[in-house]
Amino acid sequence: MLERITYANEENGYTVARVDTGRGGDLLTVVGALLGAQVGESLRMEGRWGSHPQYGRQFTVENYTTVLPATVQGIRRYLGSGLVKGIGPVFADRITQHFGLDTLRVIEEEPKRLIEVPGLGPKRTRKIADAWEEQKAIKEVMLFLQSVEVSTSVAVRIYKKYGDASISVVRNQPYRLAADVWGIGFLTADKIAQSVGIPHDSPERVKAGLQYALSQSADQGHCFLPEERLIADAVKLLQVDTGLVIECLAELAGPGEEGEEPGVVREKVPGPDGDSESVTAVYLVPFHRAELSLSAQVLRLLRTQEDRMLAFRDVDWDKALRWLKERTGADLAPEQQAAVRLALTQKVAVLTGGPGCGKSFTVRSVVELARAKRAKVLLAAPTGRAAKRLAELTGAEASTVHRLLELKPGGDAAYDRDRPLDADLVVVDEASMLDLLLANKLVKAVPPGAHLLFVGDVDQLPSVGAGEVLRDLLADGGPVPAVRLTRVFRQAQQSGVVTNAHRINAGLHPLTDGLKDFFLFVEDDTEEAGRLTVDVAARRLPARFGLDPRRDVQVLAPMHRGPAGAGVLNGLLQQSVTPGRPDLPEKRFGGRVFRVGDKVTQIRNNYDKGANGVFNGTVGVVTSLDPVDQRLTVLTDEDEEVPYEFDELDELAHAYAVTIHRSQGSEYPAVVIPVTTGAWMMLQRNLLYTAVTRAKRLVVLVGSRKAIGQAVRTVSAGRRCTALDFRLAGA
Repeated sequence: MLERITYANEENGYTVARVDTGRGGDLLTVVGALLGAQVGESLRMEGRWGSHPQYGRQFTVENYTTVLPATVQGIRRYLGSGLVKGIGPVFADRITQHFGLDTLRVIEEEPKRLIEVPGLGPKRTRKIADAWEEQKAIKEVMLFLQSVEVSTSVAVRIYKKYGDASISVVRNQPYRLAADVWGIGFLTADKIAQSVGIPHDSPERVKAGLQYALSQSADQGHCFLPEERLIADAVKLLQVDTGLVIECLAELAGPGEEGEEPGVVREKVPGPDGDSESVTAVYLVPFHRAELSLSAQVLRLLRTQEDRMLAFRDVDWDKALRWLKERTGADLAPEQQAAVRLALTQKVAVLTGGPGCGKSFTVRSVVELARAKRAKVLLAAPTGRAAKRLAELTGAEASTVHRLLELKPGGDAAYDRDRPLDADLVVVDEASMLDLLLANKLVKAVPPGAHLLFVGDVDQLPSVGAGEVLRDLLADGGPVPAVRLTRVFRQAQQSGVVTNAHRINAGLHPLTDGLKDFFLFVEDDTEEAGRLTVDVAARRLPARFGLDPRRDVQVLAPMHRGPAGAGVLNGLLQQSVTPGRPDLPEKRFGGRVFRVGDKVTQIRNNYDKGANGVFNGTVGVVTSLDPVDQRLTVLTDEDEEVPYEFDELDELAHAYAVTIHRSQGSEYPAVVIPVTTGAWMMLQRNLLYTAVTRAKRLVVLVGSRKAIGQAVRTVSAGRRCTALDFRLAGA
């Protein structure tokens, strides 16, 4: 009988477990792919004996079958192991006391009889029966998938997507999995396809590989790939002839069968960085549609004759600015005045600039004047934290873009061109974070005649999703008017954080001596720098500045991997900040352990969670964890309680440390940034600049001067592949 699982890798199903052989004596260690096996199950295992230098004698499992437990004690363990949602150890005990050896037959054949058990009402009885049925079906899918080495969590997701059709889809259309099921990339689908006998050079495989290469490039921020680069990437990925790839690409771009739309779109666009030679761009359909639509909507807003803010066409600006000064108690600098006038007189405008240059005060001034003329103002930002900050700053309500548009399951917005927002002025802060798909949804929902103001720092990292929307809107010769604030205000000049952000952006080393809010701990060894980062974030900063290590301090790492990467640092910080306690429940999932109090982040867009979806980068704290109902709850930055089933936990990662890319749009009282030679390839100026500008009060760099020098010197290589600027220029 399977007594406990010591370690389980959710990616490949490799498991280390302890089993009771039923012959007395110590528990036996077994290792291997025990996919889907649950504590309390009786297993019949085939494999071979071996010996481990550290752990001694163990059995390597090559395959296994589940045998239902035959003793009352075995049945009790089996049911109480968390296998069936709604039955914990307490109910397992009551059910087995009532039905004895007949328990599993009753659940299987006469589940309504469970109501005989004290404390089990009709609702819980139905829930247990449904969970049992689902478990059986998943088991069948698991056993089939075991032969193709698919992990437990992926098998559960396949079952949730296709239900009873799971085995048929896996056997006959394995490449569908890569498109339909989150967490299955082309490589996993390819492995499954191989094991069900799909040939290496089948056109289906090559087309799926081409679409995978494009979706990988979208994950890196590109809206399209030049055709030659795509073909080269696909040949390398698929290990097939170039001719076959070219043929399959032509088929993908051609008209589909029976009116099906093509899989990709090809179009000539200008070469990168304004090369005179054009390139053939290959797009996945959603990105091509979004780029065409976004450029058309921006031009439509700019060109419309309607104006919902006519009051500002012939306003007395001297008088308006005097009124504003009385209201806010401060003068606007000339470039701020220009930005205010632009936002209130132009249909679409951009306001950009670095920290300390007065972007926030300018936005507040725009909102004050608009509301004085009774304009309907809507304020939004891409993240919950940025929206909260915008609300504090303006004294008006602000929401995330997703909430503003009321995105529905599947990702469609409640507001769009046919049902626009009721607004005269829409202000979007942290616009550098807007990716192409979200920007398109937003601009579509702005009514003709309303004014749209994008506010953001174009020198920060571009969005996590594909596109470089803010930069494309600001492109030279484009139609969108813009103001760039450059003057750092005297008050901000006293801040080491602001001063050093501007120094880094100008390619100069940050100053680290004698400042009250910017520190450097020099440590050349990457591993030591990782340990020091944890000590600074969890112990030293809280002790010296009275900060809460969970709420006020954020570790921002250049990359996820490595001894000073976000992955390792999360484990160490969790040990320091939220250590395990015997009296508190926890859930082990893959390599992670989740506990109440954990700081976590969502790592994919999920339109089906929460009121309007939960999005990549949303941060929250685990507030409850229920091993019986197999669910934990996260309170997000937007003060929304979102439940996660245990089989959805691969959507969550710990967030004590996050990569700098993931921190965009957020602001923290203090940030600690490991800058080590271990992250050499990632060290770039806009990365360090973005990290430093996340801090409200305090920055601590931990690492080597050499690595900081590399980051400051290196300007990021090349633009993303987008053609939005070209389309906006009216081409």
